[in-house]
Formats: sequence, structure tokens, C-alpha cells
Amino acid sequence: MSIEGYLPAEHQLLVMEKELHDEGFSFVAGVDEAGRGPLAGPVVAAAVIFLDYSRIPEVFDSKQLTEKAREELFEVLTSRDDIIFAFAEVDNNEIDRINILQATHLAMRTAVDKLSQKPDFVLIDGNPVKSMPYPNRSVVKGDAKCAAISAASIIAKVHRDRLMRKYAELYPEYGFDIHKGYGTAAHIKALKTYGAAPIHRKTFSPIREMLSPLEQGELF
Repeated sequence: MSIEGYLPAEHQLLVMEKELHDEGFSFVAGVDEAGRGPLAGPVVAAAVIFLDYSRIPEVFDSKQLTEKAREELFEVLTSRDDIIFAFAEVDNNEIDRINILQATHLAMRTAVDKLSQKPDFVLIDGNPVKSMPYPNRSVVKGDAKCAAISAASIIAKVHRDRLMRKYAELYPEYGFDIHKGYGTAAHIKALKTYGAAPIHRKTFSPIREMLSPLEQGELF
């Protein structure tokens, strides 16, 4: 893959945006999240609008890219004047307070609201987002079907990974720079050895089971 190339006009990732553009929607945003499943850290959402459909970088589902390729595409996507983007974070404390589904929806709505150009239509990865204040459509596996969602998935993933590497400097015993907060065997072992760090999601298993009955009660 060359990050210098552009998606051809007939590429399947552009079908949804171009159909909506033909229907009269000038600013179509894609939104996606990263970090819904980990045991630690925030959930991050990103939103992207392409202003020039003839110059869209060769974006792909972030999960299919190497970390190096994601980082390179992130720099392209966030440095171009014809690409509008924004991201939003919801931290572990808020996730514990309102649950991960609501936190994910909050992050997605906030990312869209932070766009400097307000969209007139939003394509959402996965399931519908409650109270999205713009006309919208949810697209199952949208990060593999829609260029704007794919770009948003890359921005969200890279931004969150960078945050987790910073947390690894604060809490080096957990290896956040390696697993990014996901429940790997090494992460579980560290939890059993050191207990929960301030960025762990205390409503998630197995962390919840490690808390005392009083601490568990304080979560709800």
C-alpha cells in the first residue's frame, strides 16, 4: 500500500459518500470509535469529512493495517487542508458512570459536534447512535465499506494508541504500550500482581471482581 496514492473514483469505499453527495448532501461525515473493549483507558471517537472526493488517500479499515501504516496515514489525514477531522475522548471514570455503550455514543456525538464544518449527513460505524443531532445512517462494518468511516477509524485508533503509550510511562508495570489496555494474559497477570491503576475501568471484569464489596457498591 502506498499512502501517496488516492482511491480511484469507482472504489467501493466511495459509493456511499458519492450517493449522498448526489442526493444533495455537501458535507458527509464518517465517525468511528476505538477502545470500546479494553480494560483500561478512554474510548476515543473520530469524525472525518472529505472536501475533495478526487483526492482521498488510500484509506483502509484500521484493523487491517500495521501500526506503522496507521501512523503514516494518520499524518496524511490530519495534515491536509481538504480533510476536516475531530476527535473526542471519554475517560474510564465516565465509562464506569454511564456504561461503555453510552460512553461510546457520547464520544461519537462529541467528535461530530467538534468538526469545524458541521455535516449535513453522518455515516456511523456499527449500530445507530442515540441522539445523533444530524441526519445519519449506521453502517455495519462501515470501516471496511466507507472511506470517511475508514479514515475516522484510523484517526481514532492512532490517537488512542498514543494516549496509551503515555499512560505506559506513568504506569510502566502494566505494559499499556504493548496491549493498549486490552485484556491480554500479560495484562491480567499485572492486574493480579499490582491491582487496578487509576485508568482501569472498574465496572469491567475481571477488575470488578477484584474490588471489595464496598468498592463494588460505590460503582452503582
